[in-house]
Amino acid sequence: MINKYINIPLYSQLKDLIVNKIEQGEYSEGSKIPSEENFCEMYDISRPTVRQAINELTNNGYVYKEKGKGTFVAKRKSLIDIKNYNGFTDSILDNNLYKGIEVVKTEVLNDQKFTKYKGIFNIPSGQQAEAALIMFLTISEEQMVAVNTSLIPLSLFPSIIQDVKMKKPSHEILKGKYPFIPSHSKSSIEIVYSAQEEAAMLHVQAGQPLIKIDNVLSSKSGYIVEYIISKYRADKCRLYFENTKHS
Repeated sequence: MINKYINIPLYSQLKDLIVNKIEQGEYSEGSKIPSEENFCEMYDISRPTVRQAINELTNNGYVYKEKGKGTFVAKRKSLIDIKNYNGFTDSILDNNLYKGIEVVKTEVLNDQKFTKYKGIFNIPSGQQAEAALIMFLTISEEQMVAVNTSLIPLSLFPSIIQDVKMKKPSHEILKGKYPFIPSHSKSSIEIVYSAQEEAAMLHVQAGQPLIKIDNVLSSKSGYIVEYIISKYRADKCRLYFENTKHS
């Protein structure tokens, strides 16, 4: 029960109480927990106190909110180890028959929308160019763990959107396009915070930390063939780095 006469904040006590109920199975995975009003009545505490506890549990991945429906217990964390991340992990041009991904959006970026990416693809600013934008989710054990955005020049792959909609594997997409086969990747990693659209797709609260990986794929012939922005849930992923020092 909640003790109002100790120094531990009430919201923290409520948070620990809910976590214990989740871990003991009283609040099972996928089940709806009591409403803020119910918690207020159950423990004689204020609404702001309950809201702070629920918000922290949401940020920590214990629960998630569905607008108009309530707050539900999240599945236990299934950590995605991306220690073998080699830059091709989330590539459309190097996919594994679309296993574990769900395409949610395709769009043609006209020259104006594509302008800010031209430098990445080594395209002069005055040269006309278009690209395919493909947004897709990475799924593990029925949980959304990452949202990815892939940009591919239409000058190199004019039918890429149709190919993706038909779920063609990479070896079919690249058939006869040997100069464009991805062979090299360059990546950067940083922590960002989820925007509203990303939060909705990943079932997290807006503002939750995400691991962002920007990746540029190039071919042996020097063409930049794909630019991928991947944003992983920080509470579902674990990064490993292993290096060997050569003498």
